[in-house]
Amino acid sequence: MPAHQFRGHVEAVDSQTGIISGWAIDLHEPGKPALLHVLMDGQEIMQVLCDLPRKDIRRILLTPGDRLGFRFALPAEAHDGLPHDFSIRFDDRRALPFPDEKADGDGQEVISLTLSPHTRYMSYIDGLEEGRLRGWIVSRTPASETWSGSVIVGIRIDGVTIGTVRADRYRSDVFEALHCDPDCGFEFAIPQRFHDGFPHEITAVSLPDGTPLSGSPLKTSLADDQLTARLVQIESNIAQLHQQLTALRNSARSLIPRQPLDLRHYDQWAQDYYRLLHEQAALQREANPLTETPLVSVLCPTYRPDEKDFRTALDSVLNQTYENWELIIIDDGSRCRRTKAVIDDYVRKDKRIRAFALKKNQGIAGATNEAIGKARGDYITFFDHDDVLVDIALERMVRAALKTGARLLYCDEDKVDTTGRFIEPNFKPDYDYRYLLGCNYICHLTFMEAATVRRVGPLEDRYNGAQDHDFLLRATEIIPREDIHHVPEVLYHWRKTPNSTASSISSKDYAIRAATDCITEHLKRRRLKASVSAVERLSVYALDWSFRRQPSVSIIIPFRDQLEMTRSCVDVLLASQTYRKFSIILVDNFSVQQDTLAWLDSIRKHRQVSVLRVEEPFNYARLNNLAARQSESDLLLFLNNDVIVTQPDFIGKMVKETQASPEVGAVGARLLYPNNTIQHAGVAVGPEIIGIHVHKLRSATFMGYIGRLRLTHEVTAVTGAAMMVPRSVFSDLGGFDEVGLAIAYNDVDLCLKIRSSGRRVIFCAEAEAIHHESHSRGSDDRPEHEARFFHEKQVMMERWKDNPLFKNDPAYPHYFRQDLRTFFDLRNPEDLWS
Repeated sequence: MPAHQFRGHVEAVDSQTGIISGWAIDLHEPGKPALLHVLMDGQEIMQVLCDLPRKDIRRILLTPGDRLGFRFALPAEAHDGLPHDFSIRFDDRRALPFPDEKADGDGQEVISLTLSPHTRYMSYIDGLEEGRLRGWIVSRTPASETWSGSVIVGIRIDGVTIGTVRADRYRSDVFEALHCDPDCGFEFAIPQRFHDGFPHEITAVSLPDGTPLSGSPLKTSLADDQLTARLVQIESNIAQLHQQLTALRNSARSLIPRQPLDLRHYDQWAQDYYRLLHEQAALQREANPLTETPLVSVLCPTYRPDEKDFRTALDSVLNQTYENWELIIIDDGSRCRRTKAVIDDYVRKDKRIRAFALKKNQGIAGATNEAIGKARGDYITFFDHDDVLVDIALERMVRAALKTGARLLYCDEDKVDTTGRFIEPNFKPDYDYRYLLGCNYICHLTFMEAATVRRVGPLEDRYNGAQDHDFLLRATEIIPREDIHHVPEVLYHWRKTPNSTASSISSKDYAIRAATDCITEHLKRRRLKASVSAVERLSVYALDWSFRRQPSVSIIIPFRDQLEMTRSCVDVLLASQTYRKFSIILVDNFSVQQDTLAWLDSIRKHRQVSVLRVEEPFNYARLNNLAARQSESDLLLFLNNDVIVTQPDFIGKMVKETQASPEVGAVGARLLYPNNTIQHAGVAVGPEIIGIHVHKLRSATFMGYIGRLRLTHEVTAVTGAAMMVPRSVFSDLGGFDEVGLAIAYNDVDLCLKIRSSGRRVIFCAEAEAIHHESHSRGSDDRPEHEARFFHEKQVMMERWKDNPLFKNDPAYPHYFRQDLRTFFDLRNPEDLWS
């Protein structure tokens, strides 16, 4: 037992309102709230019970209960404009320490305050009627001689704040008795979850000073009838069981000794993957044999290859399970006897192999064009002379082409090092034009309808090093989006040697110059203007769009008090942005602090700022919907008040991405935690997690998986903390769901609606801000949020469970687990075909 029976600390003292808060415990009776004695100038003026929940202190002290906190306002006699000394003592007369920044110890026992004359109240809680708490309250300031209504009242149940209401209902009885403002009554509907027949303590206080209303707290039990009470109890038990099961599942996961395989163990994972891939292909071959067998032309330009690697490459074609192919080898003027001998050997082995030797070296583009001219197949696929095809590659690509009718197909790939180990898999998203502008993520294996290849035209030797990127960009100019198909299987091994492109992309500066040129020319053909630059001298490229039109933007910022954060958010926006055609709609959800209200009176005078007051329970979706209906701007930027934007062209970059394509339905930003790690870089969706932020907690300097942290690309969803949506799109889709998804997942739900309507959701990697996540409303993990959060998860599951976007996120490779280590931990290969 410690030397003292009591422990505690005063954490905050508001010298304006006289509100004091902190925690305390009686160690002899740790499960019972401690009683405190408040003294003014040595005389006791009130007693305070420490009955507010403080789970943080409970975890530290390991107490049986969490009712350890206190928060109270000094009584009216302390607010006389004169200095007084205050202390707070336990039953044993030992004092709680007050915070003292100048003191080296735990703090001071006495604090001196001069409090302005206090607002006086008259009030009463009438009681409960049909599940509604009824009462009235009027106030009078020292400067006023009349009692006024419209006081804001906070409601707590069992120590937890559950709502706010303004006392502005007409009460003739109070007016006749007191001759005061008749608009002073209030009603508050007690949430259904408390209608369980069990006793609850209901407290009503004036805000912001926290003065309890007369008759408060009210201890009672609520039940509409016996059946309703029982149903509420059952629902509450289900919610508790869900919470316990979640905790148990997380605990069990943490106890499992075997860690999941990740990218560092890819070779080990790949061994199981390729075995299962072949088994799945064999089952499909048996159940659904191919009835069509179009000829596939495999084009292989070569120039003095390593003999062993070259033979391995050619063998991988000979070993294909699909037999109707031709291999066209173009010897690009190598004049190498050993290369010629290998080619001659394979031509003799198989009549499907045809070889041609060029008299002079024409480079990769020229040699490939020669091969295209010789091809006789219905489909053409491109193959490097030292790479390796998985033996079922052509079979899988032909099946996909016949099933989908696609004219351009591509698959996933990995690399193989000099020891034969599989490394660095490139698991690709479904077709993403915006990503293709930033890098040639399609690469291998490119499988195209032969007529389309010839229509696209020859490869351009002026873009050597990026000739395939240029070719694919030109292909997108004539192939509709729906005719480009991703085969989500690893069917191609890119050989990684010390001198290969796979080993060192950054060493080929000429390739980077060629890529920036071909991307620029492609955009010109599409009548789009942008400057293209390499990111950190790698073959990934950032675009800075040049659009003359400047659509108007309404920035919608919901908030409640939190003056410093909200003011910082607004002030920095107004001061920093070079894009000026924007306005701010501040959605004030029942702020009560006088400093906040004074700031609002001042900021609404700014020509770019308007204030929308919403005196309703917190409903994130509804707050944004109400503001959106008020806006007449072209674009809506939904922004949390805890997002701080200092990047001067933040708004401009997001606006430009909305103009880059008429198909864009939403644009999200790259958000960082204050410690410079990733908070948001797009959201992956799925039944297991509903929505999870990808690359979360990775360093802001990290390139991300295949450049995704630094490249703008399509995603399935983005966070509503910084999301830009054309107002017409938002209106057409009905805005956020304010009924089923009032708080959580409404942004993911909206993005899924946008994607389902055929529009695109873009993660803009170039627009960056700092996000103090959940600063506004706190975490969904808190017990009082559990029931609501569980309900919203169920709404999402029921609404989207059968939607292909939700079942298999097209922007997030299905090989990866959807957990906190996105793009790193690998799924069990057996689950990929389940």
